[in-house]
Amino acid sequence: MASQPRPIPPDAEIRAIVGHQFPGGPYTVAHWENFLLTECTGAELLPGGMVHPVVLFHMPILGSRTTIGEMFALGQAESDYSIGIESYDWEMFEPLREEVPYAVSGKVVAAERMIQPEGRMYDRIQFQFEVAQADGVLAARTTITWHYNRGARS
Repeated sequence: MASQPRPIPPDAEIRAIVGHQFPGGPYTVAHWENFLLTECTGAELLPGGMVHPVVLFHMPILGSRTTIGEMFALGQAESDYSIGIESYDWEMFEPLREEVPYAVSGKVVAAERMIQPEGRMYDRIQFQFEVAQADGVLAARTTITWHYNRGARS
């Protein structure tokens, strides 16, 4: 028996998630984690315990105490396959280093319903995560923009 498609969430519910903040918390990149991340890129370890920038794919999400699954649910994704990536924007203000605790916070900064001229509907949701040093200095910021595809509408 085929499953019924989930109903499209009302536009107002999607817009209402702007400002949603994740719990946030500390995150420390262990040496082994940096080693494995660097190794999978085919690069050499950076000097002085600097962390490879690829860490910004997962560190901000985990450090803000959320998961990709929770981010899917927040935007009421129709399925795991209904998400499209628009962009990942990484800003690095200070080098990230191994074995240094960082304070991570995250929130939803934009959410809007989009309808393409051909009728394709999606919700464009933007998450922003900040990674700060112990003294409060901003070390990195990531902005993730996803499309929660809702299908074609007539």
